Amino acid sequence: MSPEPELPKKLGAPGLAFGTWETTNLHQPAIPLSSPDLTQAEINAVTAVLRSPQLSLGPELAAFEAALAAYHAVSHAAAVSSGTAGLHLALLVLGIGEGDEVILPSFAFIAVANAVIQVRATPVFAEIDPLTLNLDPAAVERAITPRTRAILVVHTFGVPADMNALQTIACRHNLAILEDACEAIGAEFGSPPNARRAGSFGDLGVLGFYPNKQLTTGEGGAVLAHNPAHATRLRSLRNQGRSESADWLDHAEPGYNYRLSEFACALGRVQLSRIDEILAIRRTAAARYQALLAAIPDLELPPLTLPDRTISWFVYVLRLPLHADRDSVRTFLAARGIATGRYFAPIHLQPGWRLHPSARAANLPITESIARRTLALPFFNRITPLQLQRVAAALHEALSTY
Repeated sequence: MSPEPELPKKLGAPGLAFGTWETTNLHQPAIPLSSPDLTQAEINAVTAVLRSPQLSLGPELAAFEAALAAYHAVSHAAAVSSGTAGLHLALLVLGIGEGDEVILPSFAFIAVANAVIQVRATPVFAEIDPLTLNLDPAAVERAITPRTRAILVVHTFGVPADMNALQTIACRHNLAILEDACEAIGAEFGSPPNARRAGSFGDLGVLGFYPNKQLTTGEGGAVLAHNPAHATRLRSLRNQGRSESADWLDHAEPGYNYRLSEFACALGRVQLSRIDEILAIRRTAAARYQALLAAIPDLELPPLTLPDRTISWFVYVLRLPLHADRDSVRTFLAARGIATGRYFAPIHLQPGWRLHPSARAANLPITESIARRTLALPFFNRITPLQLQRVAAALHEALSTY
């Protein structure tokens, strides 16, 4: 990779390459929050599907599923139309339904809670750990009741949750574990040589492949399974309840159209073959942000490393100083063509959830305090050193007004 260009240093910000030209020009090319990284290999694979007679449920599906299972060291993977679809099917396969409670974080994408109510179960929101932003095992233990059936573990922003503690709790209370690893492909928990990838610890694990993810299929997801019976039912439910060996018009049970096309599977298969390169590029970008932003007063940066964890960098989310107004900062950056995100607005405070009994029962001061300050900066495979410099300079200028 070519060396970063030297930029003039702004007076009063020692050690930071903040050139004044970086932030005063409001007509520079926009920097998106995310951007997919597709090479000619992905284009060739998708084009080959277009030339084939099979656009669904074909050899690319089988190849992608086999590659996902091998990568995660599990027996089975069932590709589906989205991570949300995967969560829905996983809960059904685990037998979660009306009258059951599922413990999950509110600091997460809303799909986790939507999937729980989709199977008519009750979400129980538990507090997060302020460092990893994942479920706090002690809070999970406190949330367990006689109706609890499962823990839905989200590996937030690609940081693995404390699976040792959560598995111990689940075993003690006879609970299922469903992992939401949609943001965490390639993340690992545990000490080598016993480290395992996120998504491989629970009864089932869900992956997501939306365009902003480390690996994309456009739209898509997958469910990882150890139990062959789980895998068989996942594949049936995603395909309108059909049995793999039955006639096309024979349906063993009511199901859904959650299939993933051959185009998407071809794209995902090639992306997965590049996953080590992709994750390394993203680690480098995160480290560059860290160096550029370290000297900004009162800015809390995400940890680059954590004990017993390998982070898969999905997004770069920092916490603004307590005195900063996030909306004003976002407006300042947007005026300079820099996209940002509020990752995450707590689910229990969302307009569509505030009146739900689960939201009313939530007491999550840590979640709410952290969520008010989080800001996601532009982050994607091919973000350039110059773009990183520009974002850092603009953020420094935005915060210097306080």
